Amino acid sequence: MTEAGFTQAGLAEAVNARLRDAGHEGTVSERTVRYWLTGKTLCPYPRQREALEAVFGCTAADLGFTPPRGRGDPATSTEDSVRRRHFLTTTAGTGAAVAPLLARPGVGTSDVIKLQKDLDTMMFLDQRQGGNGSLERRAMSGAGTALELQKRGATQRIRQRLYGVAAGYLATAAWSAIDDRCLDRAQQHLDQALNLAGLANDSSTEFQLWNLRAMLARQRCQYPLAVDAAYAAQSTSVARRDPFFGSLAHARIAVGHSYLGDRKTATRYLGHAEEAFSKIDPPLPRPAWSGFYSGAELYSIGTVVHDRVGDPVTAEAYGHRALASLPEQFRRNRALATTEVALTQLHQKDVDQACSTASEVFALMSGQHLPGRLRSRLGDYYRDLITLAPTNVTAREWGDRYRAEWSRA
Repeated sequence: MTEAGFTQAGLAEAVNARLRDAGHEGTVSERTVRYWLTGKTLCPYPRQREALEAVFGCTAADLGFTPPRGRGDPATSTEDSVRRRHFLTTTAGTGAAVAPLLARPGVGTSDVIKLQKDLDTMMFLDQRQGGNGSLERRAMSGAGTALELQKRGATQRIRQRLYGVAAGYLATAAWSAIDDRCLDRAQQHLDQALNLAGLANDSSTEFQLWNLRAMLARQRCQYPLAVDAAYAAQSTSVARRDPFFGSLAHARIAVGHSYLGDRKTATRYLGHAEEAFSKIDPPLPRPAWSGFYSGAELYSIGTVVHDRVGDPVTAEAYGHRALASLPEQFRRNRALATTEVALTQLHQKDVDQACSTASEVFALMSGQHLPGRLRSRLGDYYRDLITLAPTNVTAREWGDRYRAEWSRA
């Protein structure tokens, strides 16, 4: 029940829906479920047991019950065998037989869990590989599977959860496209995903999508839209009740205002983000996609915010704290944070040090694909470099290496 997100009332409703679909009366109450949980009822009645097995997609024994043996044992009783066939081949309100459900099985919690596990695996791959076309296509395929299963969902709750999983897959596709700088495709994925998240009534997925929309708008230089999307993320219920998401929303608002040149508001919201982050309760379960947000990520955001509002010294300090907090294996994140530090040093007119720092990015990503977002940020660094130090020898040497690395990537 915990894994599937069922309350006692919710499970009772799901089992009754199965019973009614089979032409029986829905007789399961919260008290019934409570008796199952406490062991007062060692095993549900046959019809209830069959409906319960259909909801979870596994046997009563797998759920911890001890089915009765001897007379009335469904494994040996002809009568119960007939009842089982009747359960699988009748519909409410008619006595007419339909195609057996085993030929087109209903979709239950086990299907949702399977899809969610695959989505969580994709989060792991993204952390290791970054956004790419292959990951995006896999996410799109997962969304299609979830939407197809949604048409056969056993209950409204299952159908809602499948909408949420489909939205999660599309969010992953959108993020992969953002990281690969395929911004038009990212926009299409987000537009569809937001509709599905609304149907799912899934606050954490809605937050994820508004967060991504804020990032996408910033990359498209649509800074007012980036701020509005970040405020939309802040207004979700999950951001109001969990300081983890509240902190991320504040941080995204800070970034948006920094790009608008609003120093006061940007630094204030960065402070709100840091304050909320200090109140996070780590043991709380959170979706896999949110694993990217950590102290290191908050420091990296602080680097961007302070650099954009004209305080590169403070920005560099934030950048070094980010690098000190990042695990060594997260090469892509370290490369992005290193690029941000190089930008802060460049904006302090320390060209030689900035070029030395920026060169570390190529060493970090040696032999690995450069995601579009990293390539774009390196391009920002190069443009600032030739603007601020067009005749500097070190700058020219770095530019030569940059063009060589770009062509190889």
